[in-house]
Amino acid sequence: MTPRRQQILDIAAELFASRGFHGVSVAELGAACGISGPALYKHFQSKDAMLAEMLVTISETLLAEGRARVASAGSPREALEALVEWHIEFALEHRALIVVQDRDWSSLPDEARERVRALQRAYVDEWATQVRRHDPTLSPEASRTRAHVLFGLLNSTPHSGRLPDPQMHDVLRDMAHGALGLT
Repeated sequence: MTPRRQQILDIAAELFASRGFHGVSVAELGAACGISGPALYKHFQSKDAMLAEMLVTISETLLAEGRARVASAGSPREALEALVEWHIEFALEHRALIVVQDRDWSSLPDEARERVRALQRAYVDEWATQVRRHDPTLSPEASRTRAHVLFGLLNSTPHSGRLPDPQMHDVLRDMAHGALGLT
């Protein structure tokens, strides 16, 4: 992805998060990016395509980095610690994308929605596998449930981030570690 394309997506994410996907016009997007609305079509086929790329790309990134961190861990505990750290970094840096994902999910084109779902399932499975490796007494369903609960905690940053990021990072890490029995 070109730096300009990423810049446009970052600006769009902030606008979509503050006003909703349907509350932002192509002209407003272009103006925020310093170009005309129609000039956006040099970078994206449509506003829908922009939303799709935004959410598919971040889902691909979450999964790829999660897998990489698990692969470099020496134990299930280290894998969970690495996953927690990665997801906290994501949640603090990409608050707008969390809001867009939650609020504008239904605006995704069908193909992109299915792609995001598949990527998210794989990411949940990555976490659930490590949760179960750390605590083999858990069933696969209980492990997946714990992963989803942790995402709720970690993805709360757009709403709960009232502390400076370094302090919020510590709170999220401590709570996630406690929930996973890593303390």
